[in-house]
Amino acid sequence: MRRAALFDVDGTLTDTNHLHVTTWWEAFRQAGQQVAMHDIHRAIGLGSTDLIAHLLGEDRDHDRDEEISAAHSTLYGTYFNRLPALEGASDLLHALHDRGWRVVLATSAGGRELEALRRAIDADDVIVGIASADDVSSGKPAPDPVHHALEIAECAPDQALFVGDTVWDMRAASRAGVRSIALLSGGIPRGDLEAAGAAAVYAHPAELLSRLDSEVLADNANNTNN
Repeated sequence: MRRAALFDVDGTLTDTNHLHVTTWWEAFRQAGQQVAMHDIHRAIGLGSTDLIAHLLGEDRDHDRDEEISAAHSTLYGTYFNRLPALEGASDLLHALHDRGWRVVLATSAGGRELEALRRAIDADDVIVGIASADDVSSGKPAPDPVHHALEIAECAPDQALFVGDTVWDMRAASRAGVRSIALLSGGIPRGDLEAAGAAAVYAHPAELLSRLDSEVLADNANNTNN
């Protein structure tokens, strides 16, 4: 039986959410927009266009979107050679691979940013593919990135597991019919993640790895059989 483990990256496998918060805050400031860091944090996980729309509203000056997004990319790019993986991230992906799961990343990152994230995770040998925001017409919370990840894995929704750290991840997985697990490592409260559809919540990749055989994979097998 083919099984797939689909992973978000920022905040799930890498400790980068707050770097994004800081660099988005500065990008907005440079454009003359004062946006609270708390609000930016809650929007992390959306693609750039959707994040700007979510935070500034539809009545904003749309002509500034590209400038703001480019400023964020430039600021965030200064961290590319030192992006930190979360503890246990690489070991988790390798453990799932060793148990016969096809590992696919589903992320809004692309280009040099994605290359930097992959270097940080250090698990290219077990990652069978990547579904990025560039590959689909709509990013999370739309189900499109999850659907594309399933296509890459050549796996049905009921044979897959999605791991993420934001409400956008949970909503996308739910809409795609995939069981989701949330991690608290991105800084989003447990209650919000559960309300968005998380079937289980763990602190970080290392805890998920420690529960892999006793809880996580067993629960997914039970869910598949029901």
